[in-house]
Amino acid sequence: MKGVVTKSTGNHYTVMDLSGQRFECVLRGRFKISGILSTNPIAVGDYVEFETVPGAEVAVIHSINERRNYLVRKATNLSRQKHIIAANLDQAMIVATLAEPRTSSGFMDRFLVTCEAYSIPAIIVFNKTDLYEEQELALLSEYMEVYANLGYDCIPVSAKSGENLDALKGILKNKTTLLSGHSGVGKSTLINTISPGLNLKVQAISRAHLKGKHTTTFAEMFELKDLGFIIDTPGIKEFGLVGFEPWELAHYYPEMRTLFNLCRFDNCTHSNEPGCRVKEAVEEGTISYFRYENYLSMLFGEDNRA
Repeated sequence: MKGVVTKSTGNHYTVMDLSGQRFECVLRGRFKISGILSTNPIAVGDYVEFETVPGAEVAVIHSINERRNYLVRKATNLSRQKHIIAANLDQAMIVATLAEPRTSSGFMDRFLVTCEAYSIPAIIVFNKTDLYEEQELALLSEYMEVYANLGYDCIPVSAKSGENLDALKGILKNKTTLLSGHSGVGKSTLINTISPGLNLKVQAISRAHLKGKHTTTFAEMFELKDLGFIIDTPGIKEFGLVGFEPWELAHYYPEMRTLFNLCRFDNCTHSNEPGCRVKEAVEEGTISYFRYENYLSMLFGEDNRA
């Protein structure tokens, strides 16, 4: 039997077959995927082959199809390992907020860099716009101008007011989309608003610290009526980069890629070398200063979670 993994909870998986029927599954014996060193051998979105076992409560996954793509982040407390968030994606969407709780540009850029590294189109959704005041609106305008000029789709939305929800549905239609972001940014609320029948669990943010409470424990794929599939992920506190060397980082900044051949040194890290065209572009204002700061934080491994 063939199917797609719709939920991953440790060593157990939910697999949906071609008819839409779901099966609870486990892996057969020792299961390895050549070339991928990760904490989870199978991820949501993987296409697998499995079989039911007479008298057993769970089916057994015995093989996995080759992945079209996948998205990873650094595994929690395991600096040299990675965790596959999801596989076989059409696009990845980060849900950010500029109020209650505020998403840092550093977090957004780490997410975008990872999408660039794994060749997955990225979208930025700025949620809770009904809460934005003058300062947040000014910051929203700046972010949208910067990221839109880099080719990223940016959508300001509000589940409460309904702002741009139709535009969001249009982007999701007929796609498999990963949804990511901090706890409390409203991922589950957005999904419930777009597809009310799902009734995903939501919680109010902590009023004491204006931070979200974790409501999604494991990644899970949902079918949105008349739209596509969406993969909801646990709220991520930080998006640790893994899988490429520091010298590669600038390759995943679209605004820097076009300037590589113009630096004085071929191995320029765009940090302290003379004759660096990227630094000149920052001084000229053609490269965003906050994007460059985030680049340096990633390059030197500095904490940039706030």
